[in-house]
Amino acid sequence: MAGFDRGMKLSRWPLALVLATLLGCASTPLPPWPAPTASAAPTLPASAPAAAPASAPTEAAVATPVPDTAVPALTPVAPAPAASAAVAAESAGVAARFPDPPVSYSTPAFESGRTSFTSNAELHAFVRGLLNEGAGRAGAPRVRLLALGSSQKGVTIEALQFTRADRAAARSTVLLIGQQHGDEPAGAEALLVVAQELAQGRLPGVLDRVDVVILPRANPDGAALEQRLSASGIDINRDHLLLRTPEAQAQANLARQFDPAVVVDAHEYTALGRWAAKFDAVPAADALLQYATVANLPPFVTKAAEEWFRAPLVQRLKSEGLSTDWYHTTSADLNDRQVSMGGVQPDTGRNVGGLRNAVSLLIETRGIGIGRAHFKRRVFTQVTAIESVLASAALRADDLAKLRQYVAQEVSAQACRGDVVVEAVATPSEYSLHMLDPASGADKTVAVAWNSALKLDPLRLRARACGYWLRPDQIDTVMRLRALGVQVSRFEESGGLRGEIYRETARDVGVRSDVRGSVADAGGVLHLKVDLVPALVDVRAGSYYVGLDQPLANLVVAALEPDTQNSYVAHGILGSVEGEARVLQRPELRMSPMP
Repeated sequence: MAGFDRGMKLSRWPLALVLATLLGCASTPLPPWPAPTASAAPTLPASAPAAAPASAPTEAAVATPVPDTAVPALTPVAPAPAASAAVAAESAGVAARFPDPPVSYSTPAFESGRTSFTSNAELHAFVRGLLNEGAGRAGAPRVRLLALGSSQKGVTIEALQFTRADRAAARSTVLLIGQQHGDEPAGAEALLVVAQELAQGRLPGVLDRVDVVILPRANPDGAALEQRLSASGIDINRDHLLLRTPEAQAQANLARQFDPAVVVDAHEYTALGRWAAKFDAVPAADALLQYATVANLPPFVTKAAEEWFRAPLVQRLKSEGLSTDWYHTTSADLNDRQVSMGGVQPDTGRNVGGLRNAVSLLIETRGIGIGRAHFKRRVFTQVTAIESVLASAALRADDLAKLRQYVAQEVSAQACRGDVVVEAVATPSEYSLHMLDPASGADKTVAVAWNSALKLDPLRLRARACGYWLRPDQIDTVMRLRALGVQVSRFEESGGLRGEIYRETARDVGVRSDVRGSVADAGGVLHLKVDLVPALVDVRAGSYYVGLDQPLANLVVAALEPDTQNSYVAHGILGSVEGEARVLQRPELRMSPMP
């Protein structure tokens, strides 16, 4: 993909120097940068609680929830079998490769004699206990409790914000998210450790430069059931564009309010299972790492993720005796021996974070399918990795602010110009995986067919529109876009606009898939083929305009180009291709922004 190629060609220049040059160059004017969208949340119900004042060090505040009217109620989906129902036994040789580190933690799962993971009730009590952790201590951070709503089974979803700045100060935020998949507990436990360290002042320098928001458990229902999916059987980590679940809506709420410059998504990966069956080998890495790999990603975001974060993260883990590799996975089909370097669809938290112009990082520890085996090592790996990210964010705080400013301007300025990638795939190649013999635990190198996500192959490109017109009845689409933080305007007068309409040429109903196979809740996804037909769009007062002259433009493209498996048309959110059109000129009709 052109974006990734461009990012790699710039590698001989320090990124901070490149950004300083670009931002200081007066010969390349950019259009006005739209106002920040953090305050442009959908209108709250009258009964919503107001945020508490920011003056007290131990204040408890309530984050603005996504209102019930923003996204329709969930359609129940039969849950898939719990991924962790069967715990496989490692051989003694493999187990010996992963000794416990010489550390101790005081979170619930590490209580003496404990054989279970931290429950939802224990997690909530632990989080609330941190609110008073620094009371009376000089230089203690302000800790705010953020209530984000409830899970499908009514469990409260909560996050913590840590800051030392005055509320009016403009600072970058790092957002840390754990346990989107319920059977991956190490991330949540590690985030409790990190939250405790921040509250107690044991990460010096971090909060002097950046704010930190921690959502330790994004899927409390899945955690209680020890299953990957939500209570209704939806993979929350494939729901960040569609926003069908309250759990994904909670994360969108945080992203909309805090506009994080860096996002970390903490997961665990399958340690045995299909790897042994396919390759007669098991994974060797303590941590698999990746940043956003998706079409239309600004290249400087990729460059920052690699140079400022992943490279020092690899070195930090290595210094602690922990092994790493690029994130990779393989399908459950035992006849499919391909290995993919993560998904490239605009639906996961990692990729949607990238389309929000954030440095969006995935950290996966070796944990699914082995119960509590090596749990301290898994948590230690996550803690070490997250501490490295926080240190890099603090070190690069000024550079991150410049990056965000430049990328927001660059993305906004691309409206009506050039091409946009509608669909892209990973590039087939080969790779040598460092693995372990499943019996002896000895090192074993396995050559695999490797789908590289570092360079994408565009399957379909289109001229980038100025924006999209939506029919007045497409309120569901509008509210989901607004929940993502996208700016939407309503036409106050009628008229015509030069544009293109979509003409459907073929359709079928199939499944939604990614590199692991079919997405758990995939069924009835509409696969369309369309032609673009030049037209004068008949704009009526009350219809909507979603301009691409805004920082989240590439997220808009992912949602509204109809002939992809993740589009709003494919999932019935936008009723049909007749409900939208591409606009090829900047509207001069009178409009007002949606609240």
